[in-house]
Amino acid sequence: MIPPATSTVQPVVDVHLGPGDLAAALRADILSGLTSEPKELQPKWLYDERGSELFDQITRLEEYYPTEAEREILSTNAATIVAAADADTIVELGAGTGDKTRALLDAARAHGRLERFIPFDVSEEFLRSTATTLAELYPGLLVHGVVGDFDRHLDRIPTGGRRLVVFLGGTIGNYAPGPRGELLRRIAAGMAPGDHFLLGTDLVKDPARLELAYDDPVGVTAAFTKNVLAVLNRELDADFELDRFDAVATWDATQEWVDLGLRSRVDQRVRVDALGLDVDFDAGEFMRTEVSAKFRIEEFTAELAAAGLDVEHWFTDRAGDFSVSLSVRRADAAR
Repeated sequence: MIPPATSTVQPVVDVHLGPGDLAAALRADILSGLTSEPKELQPKWLYDERGSELFDQITRLEEYYPTEAEREILSTNAATIVAAADADTIVELGAGTGDKTRALLDAARAHGRLERFIPFDVSEEFLRSTATTLAELYPGLLVHGVVGDFDRHLDRIPTGGRRLVVFLGGTIGNYAPGPRGELLRRIAAGMAPGDHFLLGTDLVKDPARLELAYDDPVGVTAAFTKNVLAVLNRELDADFELDRFDAVATWDATQEWVDLGLRSRVDQRVRVDALGLDVDFDAGEFMRTEVSAKFRIEEFTAELAAAGLDVEHWFTDRAGDFSVSLSVRRADAAR
């Protein structure tokens, strides 16, 4: 358990993803996405500094319920979660500011077992700031940050101890079923038998309400979606004109996800100099920037089980809009 210390333990940060790696990944992803049929951009490129600021604004909108619903679940059930997991180490995937995780850290410290917090994030600058802040807020806690990508560096997360792996925000919904199953299997493979996994998932609900959550009347979500074009203009010397595209969010009842992207207003050609690429868009052509899948508890319980994770608890907010599951890694899960 954390000793009754008053001094800060200096955080440790392992960096597995540098600026050169990010630049190479951006070029590869955008080349693939702009030359595919239909065109598609990876959602991770939405989150530059401006995109992160806009998303923070989105989480404060009345129409966008997931953030507060998940916060309610965690604040109400944190003590139950940490008692069930009985972990000495909390790992957070996509840690961001670590804001919502503080309810878990507070409960784990009160439980008397917490020794380490391991935030994992793609942004080194963001992660170092979070690690420093949390080390100061929780004297005696060892904060061991890892800078990496979900698709390449999950195996670099420190092992040992009894761990609670946390993946919040409904980010799992950005993955289509095949890649989602693979991600869950890789997460489970990095866990020891008896480790626990805490996952935030948005639930299926009225389509009109879902579309409003991703197409707010103020236009913040639209600005967030269109900002990816500004990222490509800046980083790849492209000449996208943002006002020639409309941000679109529609409910796909077959896939049970919100489909988000950009629709070209006109026939146009865009030049991406850094890739030596000319890209033609037809008027009305849709380019996906992300999906946000919504889930049904019974069906997703089966998805977790297929990855080697057995659900012990489901928690929902009072309105039943959002869910957080706590599962345990089976001994027979593939590694």
